Amino acid sequence: MTNNDVLRSVRYMLDLSDSKVVEIFALAGSDVPLEDVQAWLKKDDDAAYRPCPDVLMGYFLNGLIFHRRGKSEDAPAPSIERRMNNNIFLKKLRIAFALKTTDIPEVLLKANFKVSQAEIGAIFRNPDHKNYRECGDQILRNFLKGLTLVQRPTPVKKA
Repeated sequence: MTNNDVLRSVRYMLDLSDSKVVEIFALAGSDVPLEDVQAWLKKDDDAAYRPCPDVLMGYFLNGLIFHRRGKSEDAPAPSIERRMNNNIFLKKLRIAFALKTTDIPEVLLKANFKVSQAEIGAIFRNPDHKNYRECGDQILRNFLKGLTLVQRPTPVKKA
């Protein structure tokens, strides 16, 4: 998935305004203009669309961690990755939403996507490990969908 796809999904999931997205970038120490955020949130076929760079997406995800969990003066800030991939997206989102590895299959099940705990464990392994597995777009897309259903449950209609 692209950085822009993840940014749009998280923005919708948490019902964030464009200015709030700018604030989240600032929490991680990145001053991003509102115009850039608006260009990143455009659809791919829009003339004003621009791709979000990997480094800035790293700042956004770290800012999201600080936004959701608070900034600890004792713990060092998470590193900013220079190259983003689906595994990093999943790891950073798991941290931001205080999920355990065992919670991931439950979130995926909310999106009607079944994955074993062993598959999830392989995604979170070190890339040098023999059982490491790359996270595919389908898993990340369904994780974002399931997490949205957890964060924004549909209201029950009264009879």
